[in-house]
Amino acid sequence: MGGDNGNSGAAAPAYRGRFAPSPTGDLHAGSLLAAFASWLLARRAGGEWLVRIEDLDPPREVPGAAQRQLDALAAFGLDSDLPVLRQSRRHAQYQAALDRLLAQDLAFVCHCSRSDLAASGGVHRRCVAHGPRPGHAAPQPAVRLRVADGAAVEFDDLLLGRQRQDVAREVGDFVLRRADGHWAYQLAVVVDDADQGITDVVRGADLLDSTARQILLQRALRLPTPRYAHLPLLLDAHGRKLSKSEAAHPLDPADPLPALRAAWAALGQDPRALVAVETVTQLLRAARDSFNPAQIPQAASGLAAMHNDPDANAV
Repeated sequence: MGGDNGNSGAAAPAYRGRFAPSPTGDLHAGSLLAAFASWLLARRAGGEWLVRIEDLDPPREVPGAAQRQLDALAAFGLDSDLPVLRQSRRHAQYQAALDRLLAQDLAFVCHCSRSDLAASGGVHRRCVAHGPRPGHAAPQPAVRLRVADGAAVEFDDLLLGRQRQDVAREVGDFVLRRADGHWAYQLAVVVDDADQGITDVVRGADLLDSTARQILLQRALRLPTPRYAHLPLLLDAHGRKLSKSEAAHPLDPADPLPALRAAWAALGQDPRALVAVETVTQLLRAARDSFNPAQIPQAASGLAAMHNDPDANAV
């Protein structure tokens, strides 16, 4: 899968996608769906596909999960076209971006707690704290992006169509660096997508709410905005997102074909295209040649037996 070097030095192709898992557990059906879909869209466009490990939240990370995720992706034939990027090695890049925003008064330090913002539904529009919280153990205050009154973002989603969010009213000034000192997802992903030359972001619909914030941040940093596509979520029998469910068992890299077939079906593709395949290489080649993005469903789908059950995934 390559090493951990940055990828900002190479010229980006017309299409460069990525898959960016967090090492909070092993690869499961929902994450495979996102990886496979983003790989298929990149290959259909004749572009590149990268893997990035988003390991910026140590309290939530599972030891060894990042390497197991990479090993599983390799077993499923989904290898990064460039060295794998690890966010935990990019603190300097995030700090440089934050310093730029602070210097231009586009970001500000904030001592507000969640309880301080309860009256406004958690939406920050002005600091209500008058200084550091008494007895607060955080080594530094949070830093937020200054969101202008009336700031709204519209963008076209490849799968969901036109989207709009009034960021000022619905989200407010959002966090770039947390009070515990960890980098916020929004800042890291925007800096990394720009540095890696990502042209297309394909991910689960649970992250749709983050997209407008990221576009605002891209504009503040004068970075390009990629195209976005948000995939339907896999749900368990109780309607819960698979990654939050007890059904989110790790996939078996030793037996990849059933899970790839099920992911293909969950993407609304014709299972007959994969009938004759006997190896991962054959399956990926057949999938690439017959993939039709127009068939991807917009609505969330039930868990389509993606846990390597050969009988459930037979075609």
